[in-house]
Amino acid sequence: MSSRAKAPPKRTAPKRRYDTTRRDRQAAATRQEVLEAAVELFRDSGWAGTTLAAIAERAGVAIETIYNGFGSKKGLLRAACDVAVVGDTQEVPLAERPEYQRMGEGSLEARLHAAITLNTDVLERSALLWRAVVEAAVADSEAAEWRDEFEAGRYVDTRRGLTLVFGAPPDPATADLLWAVLGPEVYLKLVHERGQTRAEYETLMVRAVRDLGS
Repeated sequence: MSSRAKAPPKRTAPKRRYDTTRRDRQAAATRQEVLEAAVELFRDSGWAGTTLAAIAERAGVAIETIYNGFGSKKGLLRAACDVAVVGDTQEVPLAERPEYQRMGEGSLEARLHAAITLNTDVLERSALLWRAVVEAAVADSEAAEWRDEFEAGRYVDTRRGLTLVFGAPPDPATADLLWAVLGPEVYLKLVHERGQTRAEYETLMVRAVRDLGS
């Protein structure tokens, strides 16, 4: 028999847990870069004038990354519109944000100004993207459905906001009128076509909401 001591069993290193935190952060950062590039290009060049190749180049990613994240050019446009409305990539609806809730705080004048400030912020970011959606909807039924969904959602938000401002729901005719007046088409006509400054536009809209909503 051998007198050698029996060698101890080999220890196996514990399996290293795969940390997805860094990967998730990188994916979120890439998604944000793509969306920022899409917002800029759709806003500046419209639907037909914007290509996925141009967005990919500006964001510094491969086109396949965009397809994997958004499915298509239409999917990216829709996501870009959502980001432009709220101003970031956080999944928090506009109606749940502090700036929306401020429409129900303070005096009537303070609530009016809060409402118009928020509406102008949204339109500055999204009105030209809205034009791209309308352009896409001309030849694409799915984009047309999105356009209608966006407008239906804006109507709900407008009516909700007016209720906060005035302390009671507006009558249907007033809600319809202010939904139209506060929309992207009027903003683009007054600011982009007539050359009104932001201050001039906001003053006019405060007066319109005060006069029509009272």
